Amino acid sequence: MSKQSTDADVAFISALAELLNKNDLTEVSVKREYGEDDSLEVRVVKQSNIVQVAQAAPLAATAVAASNPTSLAAAPIEDPALHPGAVTSPMVGTVYLSAEPGSAPFVAVGATVTEGQTVLIIEAMKTMNQIPAPRAGVIRRVLVADGHPVEYGAPLLIIE
Repeated sequence: MSKQSTDADVAFISALAELLNKNDLTEVSVKREYGEDDSLEVRVVKQSNIVQVAQAAPLAATAVAASNPTSLAAAPIEDPALHPGAVTSPMVGTVYLSAEPGSAPFVAVGATVTEGQTVLIIEAMKTMNQIPAPRAGVIRRVLVADGHPVEYGAPLLIIE
């Protein structure tokens, strides 16, 4: 598992803890599917003003959550999939950030893109599908790693 994926999972858990506190809930359970044999199952429970996080995978995020569960509620980080500038995957496949191995990526954080510009490729059923930018803007975050599987609707990057 990449560090980038772990950071996104910790951000997601933080958002759940914040949701729990804002809405006076006592428990929230969510399962996210990232790909074949890769998922995140989270259960956040509030007891006596303490937020506890129990998670099936990934292990690294569990270690962070277990070491200091109350710090998760203090970090106001939202799920990248809910960001208004999120570009989501139109298909299931393998994502590639450059046209071929060793070449420069299509985009990088801070790069300005135009509407329709190719931002990455998703390989599905042995076909390379160019994914265009849905709008002009600046790349703020790249949420996927080169060569990793993506699911339909998964956030790929954020354009503002």
